Amino acid sequence: MEDVGLFGGIIYMAVVVLLIASMWKIFEKAGKPGWACLIPIYNTIVLLEIVGKPWWWLLLMLIPVVNIILLIWVTNLLAKSFGKDVGFTLGLIFLWFIFYPILGFGDAKYQGPAGA
Repeated sequence: MEDVGLFGGIIYMAVVVLLIASMWKIFEKAGKPGWACLIPIYNTIVLLEIVGKPWWWLLLMLIPVVNIILLIWVTNLLAKSFGKDVGFTLGLIFLWFIFYPILGFGDAKYQGPAGA
């Protein structure tokens, strides 16, 4: 029974490392320092810069329900910033463990905040 727990822990750590590496690459593609994805709160501020929204949106993200709406909105703006459509946004939301690595390691180019 411990082997299942150990195996699950290894899979979990592999997914965490993959997602950190993906966000690192996404930040670098957008011209931001990759290490910024490792710093709590600061990574959100940098992400808001990437999608072209002000830092004070971070404060709005502290409000229940509003935070869910804003996170979906920011995810959509992130997809648009790399030239992707709403379908890709849905992938980032529901199949994040697949679509964030595609965005980070794929051929998507940063096109400016929200694709401007």
